[in-house]
Amino acid sequence: MEIRALMTQTDGGRWTATVDAPAVTASAATRERCLAGLRRAVERSLPPRKRQESITLVVETLPLLAGVAEAADVMGWDKRRVVTYLDRGSFPEPVQSLASGRVWRRSDVEAFRAEWRARRAGSAARAGSARRGRAGPE
Repeated sequence: MEIRALMTQTDGGRWTATVDAPAVTASAATRERCLAGLRRAVERSLPPRKRQESITLVVETLPLLAGVAEAADVMGWDKRRVVTYLDRGSFPEPVQSLASGRVWRRSDVEAFRAEWRARRAGSAARAGSARRGRAGPE
């Protein structure tokens, strides 16, 4: 038996999965726990004779998306700075450009933020060591 489910992630990072028939919902802090909870809930909701059949869960995962405003919020920037980085080719490519604006997977923006902060931290450390390493007047 094949059962189709839809899984989404909230802004807070929590995962939710739903199945229409049988009507079942599961929620958890991680994707894996949500999926395990969904499987248990589906199995419990089936009549005993159906539980003997092999169950295949087909799960469509919808990623959390971010527009320019959300990307700016993730980065701690204003929207103009996101657009500047986009124009320079220094920001991740959006998954789609809509009439209302560009859209990214939030996870792509968060990964870029981590890389960007690591580069800045490395640059600051190198600049600090270069200043300390200079010979001053004696």
